Amino acid sequence: MTIAAQLPEITTVPVSLGDRSYDILIGSGLIARAGEEVARRLKGARVAIVTDENVAGFHLDALMRSLEDASIAATPIIVAPGEKSKGFATLETVTNAVLAAKLERGDAVIALGGGVIGDLAGFVAGIVRRGMGFIQMPTSLLAQVDSSVGGKTGINTAHGKNLVGVFYQPQLVLADTDVLDTLSPREFRAGYAEVAKYGLINQPDFFAWLEKNWRQVFAGGPERGQAIATSCRAKADVVARDERETGDRALLNLGHTFGHALETATGYDSSRLVHGEGVSIGMVLAHQFSAHMNLASPDDTTRVEAHLKAVGLPVSISEIPGAIPPAEKLMEYIAQDKKVSRGALTFILTRGIGQSFIAKDVPSSAVLGFLQGKQPT
Repeated sequence: MTIAAQLPEITTVPVSLGDRSYDILIGSGLIARAGEEVARRLKGARVAIVTDENVAGFHLDALMRSLEDASIAATPIIVAPGEKSKGFATLETVTNAVLAAKLERGDAVIALGGGVIGDLAGFVAGIVRRGMGFIQMPTSLLAQVDSSVGGKTGINTAHGKNLVGVFYQPQLVLADTDVLDTLSPREFRAGYAEVAKYGLINQPDFFAWLEKNWRQVFAGGPERGQAIATSCRAKADVVARDERETGDRALLNLGHTFGHALETATGYDSSRLVHGEGVSIGMVLAHQFSAHMNLASPDDTTRVEAHLKAVGLPVSISEIPGAIPPAEKLMEYIAQDKKVSRGALTFILTRGIGQSFIAKDVPSSAVLGFLQGKQPT
């Protein structure tokens, strides 16, 4: 795999979906350019900006100035940070705030934040007035490389993660790489798990590149932009082929079946586990389970675990603070996974680095026995 040494100041990655196609813009200074980019695509529109208290403190004023300079009227809607805002109560609050602002179908909702805000705001945009305009402005690495692209929106319930929502594509994604400098080291590491995922799915050369260049990705500079752009192209290609996850888009869930179960088990408590950390543990478990089923070499599992551990991500259930329910309870959460079909378990497994595949009808007994062996003593 050849990755260019330099990227232009702004990289454009198209998502090809016919008359619903849109661009992902990646680069420096995009919050300052947001008004210009929005005005070009949504002439005369007003907007609601959905964000959280933390992101608002860093970036809301700059976005409001950019929109004002482009003569775009904006109503900010600020929610509490964290996964617990991704539920019915906050959905109702934000929906009512959009309606109270008297925004119309031709107006737009801007999601300024990480994956929680993008999923929540996108769901609001998809259901208010049966569909408004929607713009993603992801401020976390995880959102820039994954959740802002592809149109998955939704909220969590006590039964599991992301079980209520709609597919609703944005009209534009603005990924300002400057905002990543405001992330905590933990948040950046969590997002990096999704970057590594693309290499593990079907790009072994990209995973090898990350093994050599991850320090530069963390430090910033051209390698960071290259990693983001490569990830976005990988996701855009899959979404263009399989928008509603009826086929190989499910590969993007590598590590997520285990990871989502662990998030549910911790009550979405971000002090214990954030999404990217769950994905990191889940990807290791997926590789371990594949080796357990004699599908992949244990050497590949060791390599995945070593890389994720090197960047500072958790790689085992025992690293999650606090008590974790027994394997039988985790299996109940896994049975609620969106990939389950008529009760049959579907997992994303692997035959090696970059050789992931969709495994249907995975025996529950095999998964349960495997998890029982991974539970902390």
